[in-house]
Amino acid sequence: MTVVVFGARGQVGRHVLAGLRDAGRPVRATGRSGPVIADLDRPETLPGALEGATAAFLYAHPAGIDGFVAAARAAGVRRVALLSSAAVTRPDAEQNPIARRHRAVEEALERSGLAWTFVRGGMFASNTIGLWAPSIRAESTVRLAYPDAQSAPVHEADLAALAVAALVTGEHDGRAYTVHGPASLSQADQVAAIAAALDRPITVERVSPAAARAEMVRSLPEAVADRLLHMWAAAGGAPVATSPQLATRTFAEWAAAHAEDFR
Repeated sequence: MTVVVFGARGQVGRHVLAGLRDAGRPVRATGRSGPVIADLDRPETLPGALEGATAAFLYAHPAGIDGFVAAARAAGVRRVALLSSAAVTRPDAEQNPIARRHRAVEEALERSGLAWTFVRGGMFASNTIGLWAPSIRAESTVRLAYPDAQSAPVHEADLAALAVAALVTGEHDGRAYTVHGPASLSQADQVAAIAAALDRPITVERVSPAAARAEMVRSLPEAVADRLLHMWAAAGGAPVATSPQLATRTFAEWAAAHAEDFR
């Protein structure tokens, strides 16, 4: 009944690990280094990591998925929960490199003969750390091209909880869940929630898209920055999709839990 958690030190993986332990399941935490190495770029590491396991939590890595499927089937793994992306559900998915990457892994698992569950995360609340934490720490300022643009940030613990339920119960086999946060918030409102968590003011400065992009690419690949700016420009101030039945933790709760990341 051992469950292998790939990327166990990652923001979602660590919550999956904790949730499985709370559920009383034997777990094997893996990573690219440490006591149990499982590197999807090194297929020779996978048989040992998966030996005796019946299930696995996996992140999307197209280059390593065929090696994973072969090793999982050989080891007797029956069930996989994949951290995927909501990008695969969007109309522009074929033109979106993030969507193509995640869909390639989904398709490989659909062909694998393994029972699978896809947890398609929307906008991660934790993206705000890379985007905003440096300027909040240095200047108590966030520069935004589209401060009124809305998103529904999802807490990584909510994504993990669904993955744990899929691995433990098997009731979600063959299902794909698109998981956004429970509420649609403007970027300015998200900054305000972080300010409340820090108990100090943070200024929102409206800047040009070009200036915002220059700042974003310090922490994001250019293609990702361009995709986000395009999405925010198109969204205007309209509310976006939410998932209150699947995600219950608010952005304010996330900000309170991650306040130290912005100090």
